[in-house]
Amino acid sequence: MPPGGGGAVFLGVDGKLLGSASSPIQIWKEKDCIEQSSTDIWHAVCAAVKHACSLANVAPENVVGLGFAATCSLVAVDADGSPVSVSWTGDARRNIIVWMDHRAVDQAERINARNSPVLQYCGGGVSPEMQAPKLLWVKENLQESWSMVCRWMDLSDWLAYRATGDDTRSLCTTVCKWTYLGHAHMEQWKESDSRDMEACGWDEVFWEEIGLGDLELGLRPGIPVGTSLIDAHAGGVGVMESVPDADSKADTSDESDEQAICHRMVLVCGTSTCHMAVSKNKLFIPGVWGPFWSAMVPEFWLTEGGQSATGALLDYIVENHVAAPLLANHAASQRISIYELLNKILFSMAHEQNISFISSLTQDIHVLPDFHGNRSPLADPKSKGIICGFTLDTSEKHLALLYLATIQGIAYGTRHIVEHCNAHGHKIDTLLACGGLAKNSLYIQEHADITGKENESVLLGAAVLGAVAAKKFPGVRDAMKALNAAGKVVYPSSDPRVKKYHDAKYQIFRSLYEQQLSHRSAMAQALQ
Repeated sequence: MPPGGGGAVFLGVDGKLLGSASSPIQIWKEKDCIEQSSTDIWHAVCAAVKHACSLANVAPENVVGLGFAATCSLVAVDADGSPVSVSWTGDARRNIIVWMDHRAVDQAERINARNSPVLQYCGGGVSPEMQAPKLLWVKENLQESWSMVCRWMDLSDWLAYRATGDDTRSLCTTVCKWTYLGHAHMEQWKESDSRDMEACGWDEVFWEEIGLGDLELGLRPGIPVGTSLIDAHAGGVGVMESVPDADSKADTSDESDEQAICHRMVLVCGTSTCHMAVSKNKLFIPGVWGPFWSAMVPEFWLTEGGQSATGALLDYIVENHVAAPLLANHAASQRISIYELLNKILFSMAHEQNISFISSLTQDIHVLPDFHGNRSPLADPKSKGIICGFTLDTSEKHLALLYLATIQGIAYGTRHIVEHCNAHGHKIDTLLACGGLAKNSLYIQEHADITGKENESVLLGAAVLGAVAAKKFPGVRDAMKALNAAGKVVYPSSDPRVKKYHDAKYQIFRSLYEQQLSHRSAMAQALQ
């Protein structure tokens, strides 16, 4: 579920899309505080489900299974399930701290300063986008709300709870956002590899040390039942087993299948981008979340990289340019999206200038896309965005160049994440893209050229959990293989000039952050 809307998708047991619908939801933004309403979201989900059911021509009694996926936002409710405010305003409707909210940067820094052993499973430190820092912020700043809350829940878990009344939490959410060690319950764990905290799942000392020892997590021990998924992880489940038709006829042995899935990384591209990769062995990667046991694909360790603003950054760049209103009018007159029009402008510019590849249009513009911090692999929420190469040009063509340079900056960030993961044990050679940005052919091609990896654009995930819950498949992997549809494969350019160009721009990209650190240090010293 994206921050701005609730949606529903109906699939047949063969994975065929029968109908889909969405409904808008409200969001409040005030500086670093970003909030939503669980009541509003539930009403939007209900409306979307009814509309999708109607479009699919499916009677309610014929729906055999239901699965929820949502952002990893934090929901606060009291003993009766009523909303409790997490807002400075005291507005009870605003009972959700949205995943991208950065109010808890200070709390995250103080938590990480303790160097608790459990933090190694978070890439070496928690992010302000995770739940522990947000909980500590509420306790320190909204004591009345803190005392009223009976249940703190990830949004996807709350949706399942609202639908069923069952408070069982998802292994996906608790492992990835709450520091729960899901591998504590795996059958093959070795006594010599385990510490006390790994034997019980929760590190009670960690929660005591950070000042949240009084927190009632509301979880029954020993039952990490997967009832829902974080939206990005649902995307991973939906496309991780997607392979081109030609590849699907290749070796299908269990050993080959396990090796193949470990060579893929899923890019869930929306407001932000999550980079999901799995492995049979746990890989500790500094600055990258995980390893998380069984948090996405059963019995595999999940590595979760990410960029906190991608689609949101492109929207910001385009909407705040002086040429945006005129461009929007032109797009509307042609009945295409503003991004389709920008792509057309870029290809036209390349033709007019008689250049061999479109990427070279941005040789003078460089973008560090850390406008909402760097989640991976630098794990620096204080990092800022940089645009190098501004002029006084305010034309539509200038906006198109800035748009392309921003796409490239995002893709260089993905390359940095992939290289970092491969340097620490992964063997990623294929990228699978899903989400709204995967529909943008230029966005996908730039990622293929810049990473040097084969990209497969998959526009439809699968309601895998609902199908498994309905006992249509014996397990999640079986449902993934049956329902994951093959997508369009995009290969890196074979032109060596393209690689040389992007290698040069990538080095500039990496240097922009180093320059920022130098500037940050110089100004800090000047203010001492």
